[in-house]
Amino acid sequence: MRSSNPVFSRRGFSRDNGYAGFNTAPQAGGAAVGTQANPYAQPQAGNPYAQNPYAQQDLQQGAPPQAPVTTGRMTIDDVIQRTGTTLGVLIVTAALAWALLPIDDANIGRSYGIGIGAALIGMVLAFVQSFKRKASPALILAYAAFEGVFLGVLSNIVDNRIADGAAMQAVIGTMAVFAGVLVAYKAGWIRVNRRFYGFVMAAALGFVLLMMVNLLFAVFGGGDGLGFRSGPLGIVFGVVGILLGACFLALDFKQVEDGVAYGAPKDEAWLAAFGLTLTLVWIYMEFLRIIAILNSSD
Repeated sequence: MRSSNPVFSRRGFSRDNGYAGFNTAPQAGGAAVGTQANPYAQPQAGNPYAQNPYAQQDLQQGAPPQAPVTTGRMTIDDVIQRTGTTLGVLIVTAALAWALLPIDDANIGRSYGIGIGAALIGMVLAFVQSFKRKASPALILAYAAFEGVFLGVLSNIVDNRIADGAAMQAVIGTMAVFAGVLVAYKAGWIRVNRRFYGFVMAAALGFVLLMMVNLLFAVFGGGDGLGFRSGPLGIVFGVVGILLGACFLALDFKQVEDGVAYGAPKDEAWLAAFGLTLTLVWIYMEFLRIIAILNSSD
């Protein structure tokens, strides 16, 4: 099962150091990456290697399996610590941007420009990490820092010029979604399977395509394009965006849970932290947009 999160869906956990990863996307000729077509299939009786897709499998060559080079295994604590570090960097830089980049009439243009520049840099860093074979802590933390600058400027503008208290409301909403999905996932109310994954990916693709079309109309036609991100329709699409973010969280929880269960390398906790941070930023942005729309229409 690959997450809909762009980090996990691109590559999954790595295959380095003798570990078979989660990415089962077909390559040229229809072959699947990894040693098993479906690493999450039920374990086969008498085959201990089917239970752990991270174990080396040299049985085809007739040689006994070798012990993995890397002995450290990812744990939930590793994921929590690295996610906390990544979000901590993002929050600190957001607070600094809020405090040091004024948004008064004389400086709002410059501050907003810095925020947009930071967002573009963060986007590039996110894409670079998504296509790397291994997690790069420095790259992930740099992404968090630049994304924090953007969110700090944007949140300050919305909070002080459109809706007082919008940033805190968006934070509370994001935390509520995270907690709600986590409880629902652990309680088994959300069943993450291939059907769920396919539905979420199809919905996400449609959502992104509509937003791209809306952006093109806005660029060439002015205004808000087709109105997907403003007014009543904007609120509807904001709610859809939050629901998609909640689905991303469920897929990410499944990815992390399977990684821990199958003994993914410890360094992969950075990828989990990166993916969860991307999803939480997505949800926060959708909440902030909805709050801004509701208050601007007053």
